[in-house]
Amino acid sequence: MSDSPGFPDSAARDRDEAESASAFAHPPVAPDATAAYGDHPDQVVDFYAPRDGRTAAPLVVLLHGGAWRAPYDRAHVSPLADFLARRGFAVANVEYRRGGDDIPQQCGEGQHAPGADPVAGRWPETFDDVAAALDAMPVLATRALPGADVRRIVVTGHSAGGHLALWAAARHVLPEGSPWRLPAPPPLRGVVALAPIADFAAAVRLGVCGGAVTQLLGGEADLADRAAHADPGALLPTGIATAIVQGVDDIVVPQAVSEAYVDAAAQAGETVGLTLLGGVGHFPLIDPAADACAVVAEEITQLAW
Repeated sequence: MSDSPGFPDSAARDRDEAESASAFAHPPVAPDATAAYGDHPDQVVDFYAPRDGRTAAPLVVLLHGGAWRAPYDRAHVSPLADFLARRGFAVANVEYRRGGDDIPQQCGEGQHAPGADPVAGRWPETFDDVAAALDAMPVLATRALPGADVRRIVVTGHSAGGHLALWAAARHVLPEGSPWRLPAPPPLRGVVALAPIADFAAAVRLGVCGGAVTQLLGGEADLADRAAHADPGALLPTGIATAIVQGVDDIVVPQAVSEAYVDAAAQAGETVGLTLLGGVGHFPLIDPAADACAVVAEEITQLAW
């Protein structure tokens, strides 16, 4: 899915490829309903009803990863959405605008070349969309899934989606004047971030996803100013229950990135849960066939019920 930081050995690369193949082998699962939160084709949410038919089910808002790049959309986490629905959750699988080759202004010199990964993210559209989707979620979910309890919302996301989940829970601590700032904490039960790109300084230092963070923010010239509005590691404390699930053997978004966020939270006086899974890389966290996926569901359950 993305470039790996550093130079992992061949065994680590082989394991990552096998885990990725397993996670992406599941066919997409069609939603029970889809609703738009804007006019752009990517401004949509797929809804999955709890498979046990229960009412007043907690709502899991799912934000997919893929380094904020256009080729990776919500379809690849639809099996995870179905997995969570089978665990008794109502699920909202959010799409949002991502980067692509058609936005060269976000691709600084040397950041992209023909045949390389598309540009990561759109500034400010990626953030516009996540904010709009979360703001509209209670109304959209109530209409699409009458069994969903919008008073019990947990946001989760994987990789770049984990970043967006953490960011969505921190909008009330954005700088004054930010267009996405909320006047009060969002009404969330909590956040479960899966191998998130949680700390931009650590991610840039490690070259996570081939420079995706720098691309997301529009290039090096704007990196510092825009990071103040976008970096979860700089938006602490949030006062919202937060847990991170991280594979120890992740070579895509390594453990050090999550640990940097946890350390920043501690320095801000906040405790963030960190569950480290030995022998697990990046992709089992979204793979319903992997034991790690059950751990994810349990972490969500602990916050939701």
